Amino acid sequence: MPTTINAYGTPQAGQPLGPVEIERRDVGPHDVKLDILYCGICHSDIHFAGGDFGPLPVSPLVPGHEIVGIVTEVGSEVTRHQIGDRVGIGCMVNSCRECENCRRGEEQYCLNGHTLVFGNEDRDGSFTQGGYSRMIVANEDFVVRVPESLDAAAAAPLLCAGITVYAPLKRWGAGPGKRVAVVGLGGLGHLGVKIAKAMGAEVTVLSRSESKRQDALDLGADAYLATGDESTFSTLANTFDIVLNTVSAPIDVNAYLGLLRLRGTLASVGVTTETLPLNVFSVLTNERTLAGSQFGGIRETQEMLDFCAEHGVTADVELISADRINEAFDRVLRSDVRYRFVIDAATLE
Repeated sequence: MPTTINAYGTPQAGQPLGPVEIERRDVGPHDVKLDILYCGICHSDIHFAGGDFGPLPVSPLVPGHEIVGIVTEVGSEVTRHQIGDRVGIGCMVNSCRECENCRRGEEQYCLNGHTLVFGNEDRDGSFTQGGYSRMIVANEDFVVRVPESLDAAAAAPLLCAGITVYAPLKRWGAGPGKRVAVVGLGGLGHLGVKIAKAMGAEVTVLSRSESKRQDALDLGADAYLATGDESTFSTLANTFDIVLNTVSAPIDVNAYLGLLRLRGTLASVGVTTETLPLNVFSVLTNERTLAGSQFGGIRETQEMLDFCAEHGVTADVELISADRINEAFDRVLRSDVRYRFVIDAATLE
């Protein structure tokens, strides 16, 4: 029989989140059940709960896709995980496993549509519910190992924010001798700085004002410039190999493309629902590339976690109780967090 558990969710798009009860399925042959320890709050959670991506597919909707927990039960055919393992679940809990992209280990680009950890119809017809809850059941193939050297709460945001910046930085060659600009110093951006530095790149932070200069330098950035100063774009023209855009708001794409040196890449990972105008000469000049990147596949997510463990990289977090989730949503929208809220799931009891 399904198990009823405590969670935090919203009954309707744009409504505050509150205590709810949801059901989790029985553990199948290839499933693992984990008691959730911590779950990060991502800007995408707010978009979904607010209806920015469309009507809620299920009511209540329980967000959360940066999950760290302990395995408490495994299915009869599970080989990847054991009871007592510390593990994580990120953005996905299923994909078709058969398309070209899935076979390449790029399940995030499943041609038949991956299944998000919350708000998606799974292949059995049920709707997924996320990590603002006490427990979750998922297929073992979409559960990753969280190295013991990583603080569990500070590791939770790596399951989305971490892999979201790691994947494009790796894809476009961040490393020694490369210059990387990180646009925005929020939940994504602060991990972009840490990971790019750990890869060996020279890192510059570009933010709207001077207010986060010291934070950026403390995180390891080599330089910091304010984009509110129009001279920044002329000063830095033709400078960077990679510009990593992490902001969840419209940017002047053409201005940022102008910062790239020969064959540089502007990689966008921040989500905005607004159209961004592009002048074709912005990419023709210097043979520049405008690219997008979602989160990574499961194999790459595990690689990222192991990389972060090797280099001591975790998120800077503010741990909160579940009854502060709505406050946290408001503060994220005001950019009033340094740099990721993480929910203590024990407070859902």
